[in-house]
Amino acid sequence: MLLKNPYKEGGMFEGASHIIFANAKHLRRNMTDAETVLWMHLKKGINGIKVRRQHPIGLYIADFYCHKVKLIIEIDGPVHNNTETKKTDEERQKNLEKWGYLVIRFSNQQVMKKTEKVISIIKEKITYLNNLQKQNAPPHSGV
Repeated sequence: MLLKNPYKEGGMFEGASHIIFANAKHLRRNMTDAETVLWMHLKKGINGIKVRRQHPIGLYIADFYCHKVKLIIEIDGPVHNNTETKKTDEERQKNLEKWGYLVIRFSNQQVMKKTEKVISIIKEKITYLNNLQKQNAPPHSGV
């Protein structure tokens, strides 16, 4: 089986540069309160599927990322209500979706006040995407 290079286009990091990796490392060390709360629930994985935090993908850094099912989880603070930031977020999301990712968003408030509901939604998405992936997988040859 030929594995994709994770650092090239189409790989886990979609060709992210060393600058993006450095920024992601900085963000992991300086997570918001909402990101920290969510990470406490996601760091062990969901249904046996690994979730990463502050993960480089091309020009972007996903707050949380599940590579197996190509799910990006974004946590939006107050700055995301700014008109210019909203435009940037929309463009970013369109690009990520073009590359085959699903992006779901939650506000800081949702994470902090409705943590269990947010976790439940994430679990449902991961389970759904994983099942969909299994259904669309090519049949295994017995060779």
